[in-house]
Amino acid sequence: MLPLGQLLGALEPLGGTAAGTLLAALAVFVRVGAVVALLPGFGEQTLALRLRLAAALALTAIVAPMVWPAELPDPADIPGLAGLLLAEAGAGLALGILMRLTIMALQLAGSIAAQSVAVAQIFGAGLTPDPMPAIGNLLVIGGIALAMAAGLHVKAALMIALSYGAVPFGTAPEAGQLAEWGVAHGAAAFGLAVALAAPYLLVSLLYNLALGAINRAMPQLMVAFVGAPFITGLALVLLMLALPGMLAVWQDALADRLADPWEMPR
Repeated sequence: MLPLGQLLGALEPLGGTAAGTLLAALAVFVRVGAVVALLPGFGEQTLALRLRLAAALALTAIVAPMVWPAELPDPADIPGLAGLLLAEAGAGLALGILMRLTIMALQLAGSIAAQSVAVAQIFGAGLTPDPMPAIGNLLVIGGIALAMAAGLHVKAALMIALSYGAVPFGTAPEAGQLAEWGVAHGAAAFGLAVALAAPYLLVSLLYNLALGAINRAMPQLMVAFVGAPFITGLALVLLMLALPGMLAVWQDALADRLADPWEMPR
């Protein structure tokens, strides 16, 4: 029978390996958790915190075997561990913010559409704490439901795993490239929002031109009061007709972001 000292000495390498394994899993969880905190559907504040944590743990269990590092982190290297976790958190937050920009595009598109057809005063409870017009709430809820039905969780896990090819384990994105990448994707999100709201902008332009012509022909007529019910009804009809196409365009944009998040938008 081995003495206790020899037994502990024999188990010491196993303890170091176990600690390194746990730290590697923690580092993967940090990146995955940062993404999940901002991911559409999973990162909504109306979702219970326990469910968000469970989603992050489930995605970590899926992603970790695909990106497991060749060398485990040294538990005794405290500064190195701190740098590792900060780098993983930075990479995860960058990906999460990119995904959140797609939701912001829907919110902005709803606000532009509501402002252009004079229904911006109609607010309602939504998935986000920020007040939004009813059109924006409908776009956000519809977009998230469509993304979930299209397998967002599978695409998100694959996106996180592929992100380790561009930003390897334990390395942070370069500040200059990250700033350029963020500005480009922010501009693309605004462009997407304007493109989604384009039918409403066109209808608003035609409506105001018609209102101006009627007012010029009959100055005594209160055209604003006459046209208000018309533009409100037209906005609802246009929403019914244009909503499927708007969500389809948004779904394609989201799929492009998920397929290659580090690529500069075209």
